[in-house]
Amino acid sequence: MSERAQSFPYQVAIEVPFRDLDAMGHVNNAVYFSYMETARIKFLVDLLAVTSLHDLPVIMAEATCTFKAPAFFGEQLTVGVGLSRFGSKSFDMTYRIDAGDGRLIALGKTVQVMYDYAAARTLVVPEDFKAKVRAFQGGWTNS
Repeated sequence: MSERAQSFPYQVAIEVPFRDLDAMGHVNNAVYFSYMETARIKFLVDLLAVTSLHDLPVIMAEATCTFKAPAFFGEQLTVGVGLSRFGSKSFDMTYRIDAGDGRLIALGKTVQVMYDYAAARTLVVPEDFKAKVRAFQGGWTNS
């Protein structure tokens, strides 16, 4: 993957706070999932123009992260995110986290399932959701 986080359809800037560090002085590995979560939720809230998190019809099925370099206190990170695959009831989101100096920090992927919380059942990914994603992302593909 040669593209930068800034080339993803949606980006979130995060300054590394002290609380995210581990005993070794760099960002703890578990924290990267929170950074991806922040980008994912902001992306979906903006895309769907929802006013309440209860209006997000998705549930997490899988999350992976590949760590490439450490991040440190005070660094400005850019988390790029884009929707990279549609399934019948699920979709993938791909992430890239870069430091301000251009270092690749981490790559990630999550699988979300469309979900009706009131009925406690999965849903087919709606065509209007797919259309919104395609319009928002333009021709972006994760290559």
